[in-house]
Amino acid sequence: MLLRTHLAVSLFFILLLFQQVQNPVLFAIVCLIATAIPDIDTKHSKIGHHNLFRIFNLFSRHRGMIHSFSILAVISIALFLFYKEILFPFALGYSLHLIADAVTLNGIIPFYPLKFKIRGKIRTGGIIENFLFIIFFVSDLILLFSKIYLISK
Repeated sequence: MLLRTHLAVSLFFILLLFQQVQNPVLFAIVCLIATAIPDIDTKHSKIGHHNLFRIFNLFSRHRGMIHSFSILAVISIALFLFYKEILFPFALGYSLHLIADAVTLNGIIPFYPLKFKIRGKIRTGGIIENFLFIIFFVSDLILLFSKIYLISK
């Protein structure tokens, strides 16, 4: 999926959980950053094209190791040990990215290095993805305005 769709999906869940978390601003920032991180393994992504991250392009193919729940588990353990406050938003954003990519034609290898692959029928950048983006974008707007309206009352 495209970054805009990943962000729209994550924003939907951020808005749903916004009032239940201790630090909503940190929650939103970490979740949105984590949503973009799995695409660090391709030079064609918004994040992976930066020279700083090109090293990942050398050691991982796109939708390989970095697009797996295995690497998410390793990162989550490190976050649990050193910075628990961002564990949940990081895991949420990263997981949502993986789930969204799992329903595309290319799919993901969820438990790398096992070769088991899951894939769906949605073409990245295709009509169905664009439709999903619009649905989530409109839902984000509705949630955002409803939260603003409730706060103003």
